[in-house]
Amino acid sequence: MLRLCVRKVLLSLLGAMLTCLLVLLLDQGQQQPVQRGLELRSRSLQSWESPGEQEEREKGQPQGAGSSPEPPARSFKEYFSELSRVGKGSGMRLQWQREQEHSEAAVTPKPFRDDISAADLFIAVKTTKKFHRARLELLLDTWISRNREQTYIFTDGEDEELKKRTVGHMVNTNCSAAHSRQALSCKMAVEYDKFIESGKKWFCHVDDDNYVNTRTLVKLLAQYPHTQDIYIGKPSLDRPIEATERISDNKMRPVHFWFATGGAGFCISRGLALKMSPWASGGHFMNTAEKIRLPDDCTIGYIIEAILGVRLIRSNLFHSHLENLQQVMRTDIPNQVTLSYGTFENKRNAINLKGGFSIEEDPSRFRSIHCLLYPDTPWCPRNITY
Repeated sequence: MLRLCVRKVLLSLLGAMLTCLLVLLLDQGQQQPVQRGLELRSRSLQSWESPGEQEEREKGQPQGAGSSPEPPARSFKEYFSELSRVGKGSGMRLQWQREQEHSEAAVTPKPFRDDISAADLFIAVKTTKKFHRARLELLLDTWISRNREQTYIFTDGEDEELKKRTVGHMVNTNCSAAHSRQALSCKMAVEYDKFIESGKKWFCHVDDDNYVNTRTLVKLLAQYPHTQDIYIGKPSLDRPIEATERISDNKMRPVHFWFATGGAGFCISRGLALKMSPWASGGHFMNTAEKIRLPDDCTIGYIIEAILGVRLIRSNLFHSHLENLQQVMRTDIPNQVTLSYGTFENKRNAINLKGGFSIEEDPSRFRSIHCLLYPDTPWCPRNITY
């Protein structure tokens, strides 16, 4: 009986020992994958280190370490702290990049724009007394009605009614009423002197058969500095004009230059107009015109191009009756500076614009053009498609 009890105790002890041994073996087998997992995690986290940090870490290892064990993995707290530092660094780089772009944009030159308005214009309209009713009435009803303060009428006879309608801006030049180069140059000389006296920034000359869109004119001239040498208009020829310049009573020489036709209008900056003074002010303009024996607009081009060496700036926004005006599209009308009317190849030459006025009522189409640009004009028909 005693022997049986001892045997049972020994078997129990042997079973307990075997159980402990198995538990130890299983625990060791589980620790190896866990260690490998921790090593992999450490390596993956190390990939987020910056190159500088990796170099510093490698420099901290002893020389010849070779296959030394990997450093312990950083904690998740350290990992997220690293991510935070990287995010802040990216934000600072992005902010620096934006500041650089803003700085570059600040130094990029912007297109020039002069600070001018319609009040800075001196618009000279050349006419003759016989056209006061036939032509000027139309201009006074249309574009001049919006620009009385900057428009001056240069004529060759007195007209009290016209003087009232122009608020005293009618100038009797006392020049001849003939359409000769001497008479035309005489009026241009008075225009020039009056402009210089006005102190305005731009001198623009037009004829009494021109419609002037001052809004577009201001936009055009604002692209150029009025203090510099600017001469802008449209030539009527496809080549420079050739003339003979009289140097003395017995000596002549050929000269050629471009000029902007007065029939389409042209503009001169104040800076350039002042330089023209020795050949244009007082009675000098008439004398200069006689040297080349050409009309007023040609003389302007001669002074500017041939004498002063300033090139004409060509603009297709100016139009005269010497071109086919029906080629100007209705959608382009608001963008033009001057328009005209007359005859072309023995046919009526005017802008082709439908509106509330018949051809008989508005043969020049200036009233229709004005209503297109200023539909709030009291005498413009309402609910009309142009």
